[in-house]
Amino acid sequence: MEVTKRYETTLVSMFFVAWGSVFLDRTAELYLAPYFAPQFHINSTQIGMLASATSITWAISCLLFGALSDRIGRRAILIQSTFAFSVFSWISGLAQNFDQLLLIRAVMGIAGGAFFAVMSTILEESSPPTRRGRNVGIVVSAASLVGWAVSPILATQIAAHYSWRWAFFAAGVPGVIIGFLMWKFVKEPERHAEGSGHAQAKTKLADYFQVLRYRNMWLAAFAAAGTIGWLFLQNVFAPIYITKVLHQPGTTAGLLLGASGLGSFVLGFIFPAISDRIGRKETLLILAALSTVVPIAMYIPALYNHLWLLAAILFLANGHQAILALVLVLVPTESVPRGLAGTAVGLSTLVGELFGATLMPTLGGALAVRYGLGFTLWMSAGGTALVFLLALFLKKSGSPELGVPAPHAAVAG
Repeated sequence: MEVTKRYETTLVSMFFVAWGSVFLDRTAELYLAPYFAPQFHINSTQIGMLASATSITWAISCLLFGALSDRIGRRAILIQSTFAFSVFSWISGLAQNFDQLLLIRAVMGIAGGAFFAVMSTILEESSPPTRRGRNVGIVVSAASLVGWAVSPILATQIAAHYSWRWAFFAAGVPGVIIGFLMWKFVKEPERHAEGSGHAQAKTKLADYFQVLRYRNMWLAAFAAAGTIGWLFLQNVFAPIYITKVLHQPGTTAGLLLGASGLGSFVLGFIFPAISDRIGRKETLLILAALSTVVPIAMYIPALYNHLWLLAAILFLANGHQAILALVLVLVPTESVPRGLAGTAVGLSTLVGELFGATLMPTLGGALAVRYGLGFTLWMSAGGTALVFLLALFLKKSGSPELGVPAPHAAVAG
């Protein structure tokens, strides 16, 4: 299948909307918890369990279905997972108790993880090297725009005017629409297309272990853990630190986190495209250094006397979405053999989700009890400091004039 510029643009547009829809479904439960928690008589620990269940199944599914797509092809998994996460968002609105909702959200995580692994791989395989970072950055940045900006407004407004059940129903609608569009327009990438003349032998079980031979694969996976830990530690504990420790109003926390999230969307658009020119390693070093500033700035009480300055710092320094485009998709897929791209995305996501989204918030909560809430912000800063250190050891390969890896030029060791 020859990828035309028109098809590439269509693919990026559809995946942007689709990925935003997935994150709308995933984050809706965070903002709807105040509405369904009293009805189900559940506490904060159980609310945390809902988020953890989704993260765990998401992580495992991403690896399993990414690997499966390396063997049987991408398109079928992509379309079925798109419809599945939308349907389970609807079913979330039908839950009658905590146990039902926990099961539903866990199954939805399976669909979301499968979608991310396959979507990322199709996008990477359908983008020319000079636009690969740009395209991945555009699509992945939808998570910040929709998941962290639109979702809290949309979900809470619907819940307030109708009910939390209708908010879950509404969250699933975009995915169904985009699922039909992808069924009509998305084609199987060249490697897997029957009769293309380029189809390769199916990946064997022993082949999957090859991804463990590549230094960049390990570095990207643990950089993903550092970045996701940075993100979740902030989103869980920064609002409490700002309101309970610094005694700022909740609107101040909302303003600062909103500015930070919007900045993440903007930087997520820009920096992956820059990495097409200056290289993945150099871009990661810049982004990690910038992002480390965010939790440290939130920690400093004096900056709250200059609120707009603090908001500007958070806006300009939040590079997490761009980092994730690099460490979850670009570096892994460009560091392993072509036939293992889905497995590479899945492995990096598995490590990132399990350590960053599941372990770190729990550990942070325990340490906050002993050392204070401010300690969690220093833990968050440590996450992107780790990314900086790991990026120093990334191996570069491929096109010297662009400073980026050539398509799938694997460097072992």
